[in-house]
Amino acid sequence: MNRILIAEDEERIASFVEKGLRANGFVTAVASDGDTALDQARGGGYDLVVLDIGLPGRDGFTVLRELREARVTLPVIVLTARDSVRDTVAGLEGGADDWMTKPFRFEELLARVRLRLRTAARAPEVTVLRCGDLSLDLRTRRARAGQTLVDLSAREFVLLELFLRHPGQVLSREQILSHVWGYDFDPGSNIVDVYVRALRKKLGAHRVETIRGMGYRLPHPD
Repeated sequence: MNRILIAEDEERIASFVEKGLRANGFVTAVASDGDTALDQARGGGYDLVVLDIGLPGRDGFTVLRELREARVTLPVIVLTARDSVRDTVAGLEGGADDWMTKPFRFEELLARVRLRLRTAARAPEVTVLRCGDLSLDLRTRRARAGQTLVDLSAREFVLLELFLRHPGQVLSREQILSHVWGYDFDPGSNIVDVYVRALRKKLGAHRVETIRGMGYRLPHPD
């Protein structure tokens, strides 16, 4: 049975994650500050860490760096409210195995936890998603449209990943809101349309189709 350390100082989120993981068969522990998280992670006994960046004491970046300097190789999934390419790159280059922005959908976190645990057990892992000449590298979080390399914000990355995992499938605004913005989304918001426009601007207007009255779709290549 896998043991997961949740390093999160916001009680509501820690409880949300802990209850969900326990309901899915994981053993969990919570550390509410960076010093405790570092000590527990270095002490062994855990198979994965879910790590908040904004911890009191040592912040998440420091915890991550010191873990890797100590050659602690257990998978780390970072949770953060920071939504910028710079922070994402800093986290991944600092040794994070994955990166999720708050608010988030628990089902996505659960899928990423299972993926990282399989990876740690040397199971095969898909690192690049493709549809025609559009690709997304899940490690560098960069997209390529034809010959053009594209930097994405954290939300844009999650949205494009969702489309690439469901090519040809119509996704409703509600499905996209739930997946990308998680438990804290406003169903009346037009944020999906805003981010789809941003993706089209970066990748090409033809990349995401509007299916009137239904939602959006990433078309299969001809």
